[in-house]
Amino acid sequence: MSIFSKYEGLASALSAVTADGGRNPFNVVIEKPISSTVGLIEGRETLLFGTNNYLGLSQSPAAIEAAVEAARAYGVGTTGSRIANGTQGLHRQLEERLCTFFRRRHCMVFSTGYQANLGTISALAGKDDYLLLDADSHASIYDGSRLGHAQVIRFRHNDADDLHKRLRRLDGTPGAKLVVVEGIYSMMGDVVPMAEFAAVKRETGAWLLADEAHSVGVMGEHGRGVAEADGVEDDVDFVVGTFSKSLGTVGGYCVSNHAGLDLIRLCSRPYMFTASLPPEVIAATMAALTELENRPELRVRLMDNARRLHAGLQAAGLRTGPQASPVVSVILDDVAVAVAFWNRLLDLGVYVNLSLPPATPDQHPLLRTSVMATHTPEQIDRAVEIFAVVAGEMGINRAA
Repeated sequence: MSIFSKYEGLASALSAVTADGGRNPFNVVIEKPISSTVGLIEGRETLLFGTNNYLGLSQSPAAIEAAVEAARAYGVGTTGSRIANGTQGLHRQLEERLCTFFRRRHCMVFSTGYQANLGTISALAGKDDYLLLDADSHASIYDGSRLGHAQVIRFRHNDADDLHKRLRRLDGTPGAKLVVVEGIYSMMGDVVPMAEFAAVKRETGAWLLADEAHSVGVMGEHGRGVAEADGVEDDVDFVVGTFSKSLGTVGGYCVSNHAGLDLIRLCSRPYMFTASLPPEVIAATMAALTELENRPELRVRLMDNARRLHAGLQAAGLRTGPQASPVVSVILDDVAVAVAFWNRLLDLGVYVNLSLPPATPDQHPLLRTSVMATHTPEQIDRAVEIFAVVAGEMGINRAA
């Protein structure tokens, strides 16, 4: 028996997606980024509407120069984890910068955003504790629950009343209760009603962790996310996020006012046993954070672009998520149609993400777009026009 035999179903599904000469949508190569919004794919200049590069800072000249200078001064890697030789002065500087930005007293920096959720959640919620997770939670959140062996209870997506009912049933049960929500959900772009969840947390005595990966740099007067926008930052015990969205680099973090967070450094396995971020990434991240703080107009432009794209796709007769955010998904009913639609978009010069069940809410295939502050109105209108052309070719409209 082959060790790979358990993946025969996956192989069949991939073959169906790539049948008749179709591309592998999970193996697209951006040969060269020409700018934050345009990349070279299959030798053609292609509009990038699937990169999560919300503020366009992956191409920031200041961040690039900071990375170059750090590499020259410190080398290109640390060759060790944060609890061994992998903590340099730059790592501490970044943690201090994040504490100041979020107005929190404690911060841990991880090597990826995935590890930030994995390492924080698994260490906070152990086998005698309860994790209450939104039904649409990211895979890294579910993986953190498995690593920590906490008892998992799911509540309906964005439904604070359902969470409240489930917490009431646990009243008097031993063990900590940690609620995990996301600021902006990555598949549909819907925003959490954070104030409602904060009210439940206050009433029940639970702990609240917010994954603001897709909302930091996007929402709030200062870009601190949905908790800031809703005025409930003091009710959120832990904020987890990533550098790979609005900051344009790679890595993750957890910030908190609870001093116990520093103990997590000694029991979070993803933190303890992973090499730390290289100096050039740390330096670039700090430069990008400075731009995020000093250029609030980027957030204004981003949300203007999000509304323009969302309205344009709806006007083209396509079904989208319920609200405009930097994640705008076109909802389709059939996987084969979604695959053909995605391929045709790329033929015509627009790259988006193809998201397929079971990774999507309600088992619908999605054409997931992410918009940037650096997209021009003309680029957005061009993308909408190409979506409309493909929808017409395929006989797709909202009524259908």
